[in-house]
Amino acid sequence: MPPPTASDAWLASRRFGIVIDAGSSGSRLQIYSWKDPRTVRAEPGSPNHGKLPKIEKGTIDSEDWVMKVEPGLSTFGDKPSGVAAYLRPLLAHALVTIPPSLHSQTPIFLLATAGMRLLHPTQQRDVLREVCDFLRFHSNFKVEDSNLHSGLGVGHGCGSSVRIISGEEEGLFGWLAVNYLMDGFDTHLKSKSIDPSHADGSTYGFLDMGGASTQIAYEPSHEQQESPENQSSLVDVRLRLLGGDEIRHRVFVTTWLGYGTNQARERYVDKVIKDASTSSATSVGQGATDLPVILDPCLPTNLTRREKHLDTKTGITSRMLLGTGSFNECLAATEPLLNKNVPCPDSRSCLFNGVPAPLIDFSVSRFIGVSEYWYSSENVFGLGGGYDFVQYERAASAFCGQSWDDLVTAHDKTKLEHGKEGLGGDGHTEKHGEIVDVGQWGRNVELKRLEMQCFKAAWIVNVLHEGIGIPRIVDSRGNSTDQDTGASVSISAEEKGLGQSHSSKKRPSPTFQSMDSVNDTAISWTLGKMVIEACKGIPPASKQAIPIADPMQPVPQIPPPKPGPWDFDALEDSISHRLPQRLTRHSLGFSPIAFAFYSTVLAICLYMLWRMRPRLRTLARRWRRALYPTEQMDRMEYAMEGGHTVSSPLFSRPGTPSFPNPHSHAAKITSALRTSLRDLATPIQRAASPFQNKRASSFPPVNGYESGNGSGSPATPPTARPYHLSVNTLNSTRSSAPSPNSPAILSNGFLKEPTSSSLQTPVYSLSRNSSSVNLTTIVPRTSSVMSRQATNGHTPTSSMSDE
Repeated sequence: MPPPTASDAWLASRRFGIVIDAGSSGSRLQIYSWKDPRTVRAEPGSPNHGKLPKIEKGTIDSEDWVMKVEPGLSTFGDKPSGVAAYLRPLLAHALVTIPPSLHSQTPIFLLATAGMRLLHPTQQRDVLREVCDFLRFHSNFKVEDSNLHSGLGVGHGCGSSVRIISGEEEGLFGWLAVNYLMDGFDTHLKSKSIDPSHADGSTYGFLDMGGASTQIAYEPSHEQQESPENQSSLVDVRLRLLGGDEIRHRVFVTTWLGYGTNQARERYVDKVIKDASTSSATSVGQGATDLPVILDPCLPTNLTRREKHLDTKTGITSRMLLGTGSFNECLAATEPLLNKNVPCPDSRSCLFNGVPAPLIDFSVSRFIGVSEYWYSSENVFGLGGGYDFVQYERAASAFCGQSWDDLVTAHDKTKLEHGKEGLGGDGHTEKHGEIVDVGQWGRNVELKRLEMQCFKAAWIVNVLHEGIGIPRIVDSRGNSTDQDTGASVSISAEEKGLGQSHSSKKRPSPTFQSMDSVNDTAISWTLGKMVIEACKGIPPASKQAIPIADPMQPVPQIPPPKPGPWDFDALEDSISHRLPQRLTRHSLGFSPIAFAFYSTVLAICLYMLWRMRPRLRTLARRWRRALYPTEQMDRMEYAMEGGHTVSSPLFSRPGTPSFPNPHSHAAKITSALRTSLRDLATPIQRAASPFQNKRASSFPPVNGYESGNGSGSPATPPTARPYHLSVNTLNSTRSSAPSPNSPAILSNGFLKEPTSSSLQTPVYSLSRNSSSVNLTTIVPRTSSVMSRQATNGHTPTSSMSDE
């Protein structure tokens, strides 16, 4: 189906997450979604601050949130190049399901389980590297950039996004999923329904059984958690509620590799063949093809199966097993496979195969089983949900005692009559308002399942009762010490549609129940992984909170501030043994190394300033001129009118008061700073003589002739334009009085070298009211002071002599 559009209300503030469960038989892609936690808790009057984020399917109203491909990823151990084509349908499905605008924000994980664990480390690395490259270069989904978890999938470069998870991690994620769906983590449920003294029973234990392994995860009682011998075996599980508060649970989890139904069956066959003697075996068949036959109580009556056996002396040999269909004998034959005779460490309690574990108080603890616990109970016997040993044993005994030919006939008949609806029963239990007889199943039950059903049923019973220790018979009157806790858990199970009783009588909440889904949400360890990912996006209530991480992975630490380039304390500690006692940091009260360093830096700075003092003085004058140009211009123009220089003591008036303009001052400072930096980069030239400075600054070239050319020849550049006096030119000449030795300007615009007579008289200053220079008014001054009122304007009254 096409992805939802931006106008969909369901898509508003929604986040997505993808998990690919790479199992031994196939890889299943599951897409989850949840509302942005910051949006949810920002809603006015929101009662969700004490809850976890609500994880939902990744699609609105369809089953497109899940997709599976076969076979398992582990089959590419010898040909990793085929991984890309294998994963392409899964990735294409995710690309079209999730809106493209959210791809970069959507994390994707490929987590491999039992099948990949059996590969050689080199094969694991090659397969995971191909997976990492394919996900990174063919999608824009969020993938880790580095391998942070060196223990899993070393060298592939995608960190925790692509890795092999351990059986313990798989069990912990499953425990998270079950308790999340059953509201085992909600603080409001604990405070209202459960007595604080029985808070240890608020979470469910988790049991999972596959084909290769089985896991258990549960939260021990408070007393068991505080026991010193259990401290090292407990795992901290940290979650963050929508309000930002953190909740913690200490969980025991372990896995038994080789104790899944398929692996247990293989070990059982090997044991039966080794124990069988040729004298007690019969033969079946004719002629040379006759094979020794071994009686097998774990197969339906008259079912024969050819099994292969690896003999150290003769190699691989074939044996024929003939079913006798006895459930009780099968229980006795499979119990030794639990290896309960393995020694247990001193002062510790053990489950089976010598695995130590905290004691389980079954008067409080409640367990939920998934996978094979559900399939073996519901698909054939129709006894999924609350577990009752008496009913289960009756259904298993009736099934195992049937002839194999009758089972095949009943399978074909019910396959046509009832379609996909499973109607398995034991002949005594009421289901859907009627008693369902043994041997009625739907299309979801294959003949292979019926062949192994007797063995699997016996193996599950042994694991539950002989291995874990769940009581076979539960007191129907309950226990007064756990009535409140049991009632609370029972209420929660009934609200979820679980814990149903298979008879009309009311019974207390079962110690164990098998489940497949809760409220149409499948129970899968991938859901537990998504709960962790959603909690990572919740802002913590405290800034000192530790980031949320996967339970059995290293916690990402906040990097400490980097030390400075000089760690004086460390340097002093390294040489403190060579310093006198009176010069140490403890005696002086300060670090002598730091004092010496900063004193040296200060001395160097002072020396550099002293060497640069001429340049600094020049820069200071430039800054002063740049900061106060308007006032300086007024002073210069006023001095020109009175015939004074700017430095004349006769002229001094206060500056015009004005309000400061911060933007103007900032621009001036910036301009002055650029000029200063440019001047610092330019070497200082030696100052010229006073006479050269006056001639160069007072009279620039006029009409193409240089003032310094006594012969009046044209200047070197032939294209020089006529020079026009301007206010800026006049300003440059006001810094001092006119030099008596300066050349005179003739009426034709040319310069004349000073004569002996003109060297004795100054030149009058120009009027600021004149718009142009009148060369006819430039005459030598007399020695007497001239009055401005007697000149009738700016024309001098002294006599003029023509040169």
